[in-house]
Amino acid sequence: MDHPTHEHDPFRSPGEPPEPPRTPPAPCDPVAAALGNASLLGIGYLLLGHRWLAALAALGTVMLLGLTASAAAAWCEILLLLWWVSGTAHGWFLARGRAEHVVRRGQRAGTLAVTVAVLLTAVLLRVDAYGIEDRVNEAREGGDCGTAVDAQAEVWFGHRLAAAPVVDPGDAVVEACHRLERAASTLAAGRDGSVENLEEGFAVLALVLRKPGNENTVATVLDAFLDDLPTKDPCDTADITDWLRDREPTRDVLDRSADTAARTGPAALVGCGDDLMDEDDWQQARARYQRLLDEYPDDARTKEARSGVEKAGRAIELDTVRRLVEATTDTSTGYCDTPAKYSGAPPYRKGSNRALFLGDTEYTDKLPRDWRTSDPAKAALVVCADTAENGAAVETCYYENDLSEYLPHQVTFHKVKIPLKVYELRTGKRVDPREVQISGGSCPRVLHYEYYGPTDLGPGGDEFVSTARSDVRDAFRPVVFRPAVER
Repeated sequence: MDHPTHEHDPFRSPGEPPEPPRTPPAPCDPVAAALGNASLLGIGYLLLGHRWLAALAALGTVMLLGLTASAAAAWCEILLLLWWVSGTAHGWFLARGRAEHVVRRGQRAGTLAVTVAVLLTAVLLRVDAYGIEDRVNEAREGGDCGTAVDAQAEVWFGHRLAAAPVVDPGDAVVEACHRLERAASTLAAGRDGSVENLEEGFAVLALVLRKPGNENTVATVLDAFLDDLPTKDPCDTADITDWLRDREPTRDVLDRSADTAARTGPAALVGCGDDLMDEDDWQQARARYQRLLDEYPDDARTKEARSGVEKAGRAIELDTVRRLVEATTDTSTGYCDTPAKYSGAPPYRKGSNRALFLGDTEYTDKLPRDWRTSDPAKAALVVCADTAENGAAVETCYYENDLSEYLPHQVTFHKVKIPLKVYELRTGKRVDPREVQISGGSCPRVLHYEYYGPTDLGPGGDEFVSTARSDVRDAFRPVVFRPAVER
């Protein structure tokens, strides 16, 4: 009868249970393991039974793809390629280290299908990304920001995973186009002549120009703004062209704005001057006309501008005269104190000249209407009349009054002397005469006078002659009638 035999383990203590038999590693296919890892999903490690390595491989792939998508740099793609090569090689060598190798066609077919699907998807996404960016670049070169933005909008997360460095420049194009859109809006707001908007809009254009390749898109925005000139308001156009002309050259596409300023500026300055003249803003109108003469001396509109300067200058002079006349209360105020010229006044010529009479008008109001005017624009002379004084003595007469013991025995009658300041309005210079004396009747049979208080002291010892309208007219005739000068 046979008895079972027991092997004795010299390293095992008596009574210690025997170790369970070790399971030998399953035979594997190195090709399947390499193809599985080539999918970047760690499938080869799973086939080899290394779950932790599979998890680490998948996690590493996710981190590298995220880094590539965010950094969009070539070195990230190189790092991802090295990760793919090293994973594939590690799966191959790890399987080759096993004692047994078998060919498992099912595993090979499955891993090949997964790997081809992953790589084919990556290739297709990359090819599509190149096509998108070609359209973006073509649109940018054509100055068409709208088409460039629409093309870049086709980029999705898959493109960024498979071809981040390819699609990333398109993001910069979109950002530049958005800035140009804001610049276009700002420049459109500057069509009212706002210097602040013009400065801001051109600053954005200059900023976009710093990045190479944006010349055509910037030119499109600039041309759209310049093509809208002139605006409906010539003064707004003049403000814009003045700013464009004064802008410091930058030796780039923005300098073409100077040509537009030269093309539209002269007409805008003349039109603005005309509008300001209609609004009685003569100072600004003259400044606009003069700017054309200073900046565009060879322009065909210089004749209009010179005429405008003269008209505005005369309007300013007339306005000054009107204000001085309104401020005149006597011969020491207003125009009588500070005469000013109005070069558009009628000339002080031989014969009759209409005059604007200021100051004391007691006698001048008796002059013929065709000698006088209240409109400074129609006057050749400004005559400032002072208060009447005793002029030359005409006659002394004796009077008696039985009711008053104070009545003087004699009264001297004087011509009415009126000191004058006479100015030629066209030049503002003072001319003769410096006074007039009005003749009249003297020594009436009965002398009427007024007295105040309880005592009649009688009339004064000096009295004016009694004047008629004809006397006043004869006295002032040398003022308004300029005699002919004999040779």
